[in-house]
Amino acid sequence: MAEKTNQPAESKDKKDEKTRRLLGIEPVETQHEIIIGDQKLSYTARSGAIPLKDEFDETEAEIFFTAYDLDLRQGEDRANRPLVFVFNGGPGSSSVWLHMGALGPKRVCMQKQGWMPPPPYRYEDNQHTWLDQADLVFIDPVGTGFSRAAKEELDKKFWSFQGDLKSVGEFIRLYLTRYERWTSPLFLAGESYGTTRAAGLAGYLVDLGITFNGIFLISTVLDFGAIHFMDANDLPYQLFVPTYAATAWFHNKLDHDLQKRPLSELIAEVEAWSEGELTLALMKGDRLGSDERRAVAETLARYTGLGREYVLGSNLRIEIHRFCKELLRESRRSVGRLDSRFKGVEAVSVNERPEFDPSMLAITPPYTAAFNQYVRSELGVKTDLVYETLSVQVNEKWEWENGTLPATGEALRRAIAKNPFMKVLFGQGTYDLATPQFATQYMIAHMNIDPEFRGNVRFNTYEAGHMFYLDEESLAAFKSDVDTFISVSV
Repeated sequence: MAEKTNQPAESKDKKDEKTRRLLGIEPVETQHEIIIGDQKLSYTARSGAIPLKDEFDETEAEIFFTAYDLDLRQGEDRANRPLVFVFNGGPGSSSVWLHMGALGPKRVCMQKQGWMPPPPYRYEDNQHTWLDQADLVFIDPVGTGFSRAAKEELDKKFWSFQGDLKSVGEFIRLYLTRYERWTSPLFLAGESYGTTRAAGLAGYLVDLGITFNGIFLISTVLDFGAIHFMDANDLPYQLFVPTYAATAWFHNKLDHDLQKRPLSELIAEVEAWSEGELTLALMKGDRLGSDERRAVAETLARYTGLGREYVLGSNLRIEIHRFCKELLRESRRSVGRLDSRFKGVEAVSVNERPEFDPSMLAITPPYTAAFNQYVRSELGVKTDLVYETLSVQVNEKWEWENGTLPATGEALRRAIAKNPFMKVLFGQGTYDLATPQFATQYMIAHMNIDPEFRGNVRFNTYEAGHMFYLDEESLAAFKSDVDTFISVSV
């Protein structure tokens, strides 16, 4: 038997190292003004964290948020003012993109079409903020922004589809309770995976007595199967082709007769072909005859700007990353996934995939720098914590229940059936290769919405990418559509 030795008790400092550092502060309130046109808006910003506790009243996590309340005139009731809960996606993304790109009172300065500006980076008053229409709450789910689980072993409780729904849903309940907003007109706004979350939340919260007047779904994915390239799934190979065509049109890679066509007409033509001839060809698989295969390849190459032999070599199935590399290969450039208007500079032209997504890399430094300056200098949050704009760790450790990708169209359908007053506005970018507009149309068409409620759903497109609000013209058009949507939803 080994000799026993007395081991020193684990020190408190050592134990504390196993506990995540949390903000642990009450939300800070600051006063601000913004001039939109000839209108001056005074508002209160509230920035801090709300703790999520277990049944024993122990803090398991903190969710960081930034909220904006318009200052009311005498006699006005806060309960009558619309309130929008906002988040981005990922999974693993903070809300910084919608916060400082589209909805909030401050906006990161980019070039007019959304290209990266030269450093140092700045932010300015957002002339298209939603604050004139509604109060706003920007939510950073656990693991993003300044939000953290109290202990590392608790991460898995929040980094899953169901765990995320429950934690964000609990935050919404707590916010409504603490700030007495239960009877306000309520809205959700989510982008990308945030649309998956928003649809799921609508179905989840309606059973808890929390219903919404409207939901904004920005660059939507309600069914990951429609956009996930994998073996034995031909859907993405059909649904991405219209956006491939729009991308090739933008970069002037189509034949002259197609290039001179109005973009909307070209997209409509390609959509009809994709859900018709292309879909039937892919369904045949190896039964497709050689002559028919070459005819389909000819048309697919013509619409995508790629070579016919490349299309044939891809078995008529053009995977997104291959397209992003192949379209501009001769000039040693690639196109962006989030926004295919963006071009990346490639070191070599022979590899199969781009080195990076130029549309993602163009926005990360400006948004990271601008928010870190803004949150500390103007919102008064004092912390040395890293603000996780987009957490790779959360994304890589995310767990899909039962190993299946989520589909929340049914949750959204159910929420509409239970609350037939709720309306949904879909906003999609023409050059979005992450969540293409044709894929979103497919998802909407397969929600099985009762005919009586199909008028509750609206669908708008904007000539930009996944984050179409980076483009100033698209941002202005989106804000106009939002104003109309809120007015008919309250």
